Amino acid sequence: MEKIKMTTPLVEMDGDEMTRILWKMIKDELLLPFVDLKTEYYDLGLEHRNATDDQVTIDSAEATKKYGVAVKCATITPNAARMKEYTLKEMWKSPNGTIRAILDGTVFRAPIVVKGIEPCVKNWKKPITIARHAYGDVYKGSEMKIPGAGKAEIVFTGEDGTEIRELIHNFTGSGIVQGMHNLNSSITSFAKSCFNYALDTKQDLWFATKDTISKKYDHTFKDIFQEIFDAEYADKFEKAGITYFYTLIDDAVARVMKSEGGYIWACKNYDGDVMSDMVSSAFGSLAMMTSVLVSPEGNYEYEAAHGTVQRHYYKHLKGEETSTNSVATIFAWTGALRKRGELDNNTELQKFADKLEKATIATIENGTMTKDLALITTLKDVNVVNSQNFILAIRKTLEEML
Repeated sequence: MEKIKMTTPLVEMDGDEMTRILWKMIKDELLLPFVDLKTEYYDLGLEHRNATDDQVTIDSAEATKKYGVAVKCATITPNAARMKEYTLKEMWKSPNGTIRAILDGTVFRAPIVVKGIEPCVKNWKKPITIARHAYGDVYKGSEMKIPGAGKAEIVFTGEDGTEIRELIHNFTGSGIVQGMHNLNSSITSFAKSCFNYALDTKQDLWFATKDTISKKYDHTFKDIFQEIFDAEYADKFEKAGITYFYTLIDDAVARVMKSEGGYIWACKNYDGDVMSDMVSSAFGSLAMMTSVLVSPEGNYEYEAAHGTVQRHYYKHLKGEETSTNSVATIFAWTGALRKRGELDNNTELQKFADKLEKATIATIENGTMTKDLALITTLKDVNVVNSQNFILAIRKTLEEML
């Protein structure tokens, strides 16, 4: 068959360790034989980030603004052990955090639902997408250990020298204190990304905080969401046949557990961190989660929701066989190719992305899978294969579909 043409490049962000090995396998076996792949390539492997003083990460985010669609491999966020292992100049920041900050984006994560990998919550039938605000709160918090009795206050000093003070607590003994912040501009971007993604995917949107307790901080999130929805999105949602509603986070949890799924659940930064892990674990595995960063301007960056699979990489370096799940990385590519096809009115590219996803799911549902899925599947007598043979099995299924 003739290869599918692309008119506009994708931004391609290569990564680290075992996911970097899978990245090349996926391109060689599932993409390049079928698509005349056009990408603007950035090597976000830790060695190259170190060599460029992390400028390559910034350049890749700016390229995403230019081209509108990116696909990213999993990358290492270095700690002290990685500093030593890779002889780093400094402990470089998370590439995901840097890219999120530049794109001002919101992360949307959803499970890939496959027959035979049954959710722990028996009534969940459709994916639940977690929309996580990716700025501020405890992640940019300041904290202090209180040595003994005394008064702790929040103090804001305006540019004109005016002070606003708020008592935190009169300590009678030792303790701890934390200050955190957010920005109205960031909350606005979060809200718009959520509303746009709901319209894009034709799903209902829920938003939840604890505004009854946090009457200024959380209530500001609630108010900004409602103001933007009323002013810009109410009519669009009605025409699309979808709904937006706000509820308390504890009410949302109760509703989620009793629901069938099939909606977007928007969460503040910490809530989204916790709830995305809960949803992914309950649906099966982080290796079966899609993840896309969406900016308010409509730029998209697709990635796997998991890490670089370090343990398997060390086995691979020793020449030992691995059975590493590549599904989330495949779906990062299909998400990016489909979006590129949508933006370029390239229906062939969109159809190819759909078929590659169907081939991946069909391969698992027909009983061929990696070891991690074999441990949790309800299917009988499954065929457990290594990393490469799983991708080759998907290629065989894809060729039959094409």
